[in-house]
Amino acid sequence: MSNRGRLFVISGPAGAGKSEIVKTVLKRHPDVKLSVSCTTRAPRPGEENGVSYHFVTDERFDALVAENAFYEWAHVHQNRYGTLKSVVRQELDAGHDLILEIDVQGCLQAMAQDPTVTGIFVCPPSRENLEARLRNRGTETEEAIRVRLGNVAKECATAYQYHYIIIHQDWSVVPDALEIAAEEVYSIITARRRELDANREFLDKLNASLNA
Repeated sequence: MSNRGRLFVISGPAGAGKSEIVKTVLKRHPDVKLSVSCTTRAPRPGEENGVSYHFVTDERFDALVAENAFYEWAHVHQNRYGTLKSVVRQELDAGHDLILEIDVQGCLQAMAQDPTVTGIFVCPPSRENLEARLRNRGTETEEAIRVRLGNVAKECATAYQYHYIIIHQDWSVVPDALEIAAEEVYSIITARRRELDANREFLDKLNASLNA
């Protein structure tokens, strides 16, 4: 069995519930780890530097871009986000399956660069539900909500380029929608572990012993 980990990129519209789904997967399944991204945006209440994100200045971000230090990076809602190559490679080389929660632009970059990356797109059940989730978060201004909703159509149009689609249902209709979505993500991770390429080394040894 291959000891190298696998990278799973998860994205979708703001407010679709990506962060809560990822947090639930990580809480229930310690065999999966999170890749912490860099960002130039300010921390939200409760976010910790180095845990939620690596919060950096615009100047530091520019330096990292110049050093070609990012696996991917993108402008999102007036801020920049990026994934450090060193962070991803270290975790994968250690055999850890890694979740990378990033925006649509970053996911498409990652999948284009590396064919082994698995893309998972999280969808809201409807536009109305998505808008309600954004407003209920209480972290966005009215202007920011309008900007985000304006990007929803473009973001969802890219879902056809992903490998898997997760529909995060309306909690008022499906009370355990979060748990269902989290387990669907984990089922994708475990399925990837059972693929032929991930088990080729084991099969080679087994067949060699059977034919000895």
